[in-house]
Amino acid sequence: MQFLPIFLDIKNQPCTVVGGGEVAARKVDVLLNSGGKVTVISPELCGALARQLDDGKIAHLLTHFAPEHLGQTVLVIAATDDRAVNAQVSELARARSLPVNVVDDPALCSFIMPSVVDRSPVIVAVSTGGSSPVLARLLRARLETLIPGAYGRLATMADSFRSKVKQHFSEPGQRRVFWEKVLQGPIAEMVYAGRESEAVKALEQAIEEGAPDAKPIGEVYLVGGGPGNPDLLTFRALRLMQQADVIVYDNLVTQPVLDMTRRDADRIFVGKQRANHAMRQEEINELLVKLAKEGKRVLRLKGGDPFIFGRGGEEIETLSANHIPFQVVPGITAASGVASYAGIPLTHRDYAQACVFVTGHLKDNTMDLDWDMLARPNQTVVIYMGLLGLPVLCQQLIAHGLTAETPAAIVQQGTTPSQRVVTGTLGNLPTLAAEAQLKPPTLIIVGKVVSLQGKLNWFVPDQAAEGNFAITRNN
Repeated sequence: MQFLPIFLDIKNQPCTVVGGGEVAARKVDVLLNSGGKVTVISPELCGALARQLDDGKIAHLLTHFAPEHLGQTVLVIAATDDRAVNAQVSELARARSLPVNVVDDPALCSFIMPSVVDRSPVIVAVSTGGSSPVLARLLRARLETLIPGAYGRLATMADSFRSKVKQHFSEPGQRRVFWEKVLQGPIAEMVYAGRESEAVKALEQAIEEGAPDAKPIGEVYLVGGGPGNPDLLTFRALRLMQQADVIVYDNLVTQPVLDMTRRDADRIFVGKQRANHAMRQEEINELLVKLAKEGKRVLRLKGGDPFIFGRGGEEIETLSANHIPFQVVPGITAASGVASYAGIPLTHRDYAQACVFVTGHLKDNTMDLDWDMLARPNQTVVIYMGLLGLPVLCQQLIAHGLTAETPAAIVQQGTTPSQRVVTGTLGNLPTLAAEAQLKPPTLIIVGKVVSLQGKLNWFVPDQAAEGNFAITRNN
């Protein structure tokens, strides 16, 4: 290794920063966040440092650097735009055996400032030895997506139980197995979900039961997979998708999203298509209960958002009645994601001040909807699952007050490489959709905002791409 990776305790210790610009300000922030007492040496200060000086957070020597400034300090950072000054700081600091960092000049450094993922007390540092700070930042960004924000709270809770666990489990191997199950199981998930008091009680119970090889407690993760593009998944969704033992997924979950789940997990398809249900909803509810009672971590993966036409409420009612632990992770619903990728804002102060979501399933060739409410002016109506009923939908909206010239659009497989957008009016959209031979899943948008689509359309799907990649339009 080019550098020894260490973590230095500088709490209440004097630290020196030479330079008063924006770069120096960023280094000062790091030192302050680590508890250091910072003195800045510079003839002038940037706005950020001036504010910190006014707030009493730093000390300032209004002068150029001189050797005597290193008399009382535990580390030095040089961040001036003069390499000769930076080299002088480095040489004098090394002569005094002081750790020194010169920004963007690895040859003059005795230590490197890494990119940091801060989940205090958990700290992850990434460094390329100064060879590529941008690459280090990219690696840090990748780690940020993998490490929940509540990791620090989990570590603090674990620390408070270390002695009790050590007393209860005398063998190091037993303690290791115990902590692995705690830190990767339902107790950790309680902390991530903000249920820390429950987590503490569960950890106390786990210690008292004292059986590190006991059957694990099952749990269900009700996760929204979004409208189809895996780039739109939340960090929390990705983490749970990677740790579930069983994946129970719907027809609207795209293959690229499904590919983000743990590869060795069992997969059960329970999708519903028109007149073709792989499994009735009541059977799905009971399946989730059964799998959780077997001690499995179950990912109930749905397209869009579980609570928007996803029947997620029915599923967690059953879980709750059977005392099965669960958590819900919202997803980007189709209305939001698909409209965005189609270049249609759902609200706009000049066109629509309200937005309504409805489902468009046909029953006996009719739709049981509140047509008077839907036909109000200055609002956007979004219809899920309405492709087959599109002619009925348009006829009824016109019959209840909207004009045949009202802008309307239908979007096929929005946010994915297969996205297609057909725009028209209530009068001609059924004909245009039929001519385009669109296939489900589709989303219908009705309202004046659709008239903006030609101007705001930014997403050009790359249908040759293996994944879901956007090609942005240059205006």
